Amino acid sequence: MQKVAIFADVQNIYYTCRHRYQKHFNYSAFWQQATAGRQVVAAYAYAIERGDARQRGFQQILKDIGFQVKLKPYIQRSDGSAKGDWDVGITLDVLEMAEQVDTVILLSGDGDFQLLLERARERYRVSSEVYGVATLTAQTLIQAADRYVPIEEGLLI
Repeated sequence: MQKVAIFADVQNIYYTCRHRYQKHFNYSAFWQQATAGRQVVAAYAYAIERGDARQRGFQQILKDIGFQVKLKPYIQRSDGSAKGDWDVGITLDVLEMAEQVDTVILLSGDGDFQLLLERARERYRVSSEVYGVATLTAQTLIQAADRYVPIEEGLLI
């Protein structure tokens, strides 16, 4: 049975689905599709902690599906902008898990992960799948993936 590790960039998926479709990503439908006939070794969902009840409910849904939720505090800068980036954390976890799995599944459209997927393939001979909104996923990331799955109607609610 193929072993997989899943890495969900929650903020990226939330904003790209909302921007393109005005809908939410269906993590349950994704889980059924991505894990069918596979063994999940690890599944991480990376999010920003804002402390509101609705967000805690969403995080519980992710946990019930099978994700380990990793949280960073929401940081409001003095200029009004916000910070809440998990790129380094995702990268470290992917590189840590890559030698234990056959496939890395990344939910993100962020082109910064192109180098990560290429390095994981070179160093650990792991394949990669990327799920992202087609018009908002970096072409370099799509090209770096062994398989690209566009987020479309069947993965939205």
